[in-house]
Amino acid sequence: MDELPLRELTPAVIGVLVHRGVDFATAEDAVQEALIQAATSWPDQQPADPKGWLVTVAWRKFLDAHRAEAARREREQRIEAEPPPGPAETTDDTLQLYFLCSHPSLTPASAVALTLRAVGGLTTRQIAQAYLVPEATMAQRISRAKRTVSDVRFNQPGDVATVLRVLYLVFNEGYSGDIDLAGEAIRLTRQLAAKTMHEEVAGLLALMLLHHARRPARTSSDGSLVPLAEQDRSLWNTRLIAEGVDVLQAALARDRLGEFQAQAAIAALHADAQTAEETDWVQIVEWYDELVRLTNSPVAQLNRAVAVGEADGPRAGLAALTGLDPALPRYAAVAAYLHERDGDPATAARLYNEAARSASSLPEREHLTRQAARLNAQLRS
Repeated sequence: MDELPLRELTPAVIGVLVHRGVDFATAEDAVQEALIQAATSWPDQQPADPKGWLVTVAWRKFLDAHRAEAARREREQRIEAEPPPGPAETTDDTLQLYFLCSHPSLTPASAVALTLRAVGGLTTRQIAQAYLVPEATMAQRISRAKRTVSDVRFNQPGDVATVLRVLYLVFNEGYSGDIDLAGEAIRLTRQLAAKTMHEEVAGLLALMLLHHARRPARTSSDGSLVPLAEQDRSLWNTRLIAEGVDVLQAALARDRLGEFQAQAAIAALHADAQTAEETDWVQIVEWYDELVRLTNSPVAQLNRAVAVGEADGPRAGLAALTGLDPALPRYAAVAAYLHERDGDPATAARLYNEAARSASSLPEREHLTRQAARLNAQLRS
């Protein structure tokens, strides 16, 4: 396969699809997926007509994507199906494609972006939001990644850590975004967990199950966001919680802590509390300390400030925000919450409005706007 002039074939195949009425960007994506499939179908011998093969497969990829988009729209109108418990089914090619897109010739960030676009089905805008970068920047990153892998041999799959990062971002988009990908991310992580004893694979699976268990309570009947403390915990899926805790405990017993295990431990402590008041915030802060030590992530530090505010009081939480960039997503929302708890509704209302303006989703924006309106009404009365 390394003798194939893939870079020369690619424009010609794209041209055929465009001639058939496919827009250029979609044709480019379909051809890229065909090239990835070629990596698994031509290990020793290329077909007699490489261009014809690529045109056929790329056209099928386009049709499959078109049908998938129609099915996705229909699926969003139905009640979300729970991911099945227990061992994963026999693996398909999807997980293999995740590994192939995480090629060693790519940086981890580029590999994640390419996989999310080519295999995960996310738009460039959604990927840019996940990475906290402008859409144009992400588009350039994805284009560079495609050019990098357009003429390389796909016989060196990427590492597990990069694939886990992709699966985590796919799940998060399905969990909080406008496309239902959470169940698919859980399915693929189950497959990976069935094939490896990697502690972080188990940690990610546990994290997904524990978060997914709370999904029925995250929104009200009118679609508005329900904060964790106000959720009806009787709606939480106890079966998924029990499975997630079992998977996590088995991973932690191997004594090789990683960031996904730490996040899952925090989620498990929330799931263990019968009421919001019973939450063990002291232990949650300790797990956030571990997570910050492992990742040095500003997002983890921001979430830790919330936990500190619950465990030690709002002023301690505000102090924990010191040194964090106020431009960090949800910084204003966290600061607003802590200021409200500290008895400063005017500052809290201003910050809630500021947070609403930068919210990444409509339900979150509406929730923050309602919080600001509630406090402003109190100040006027």
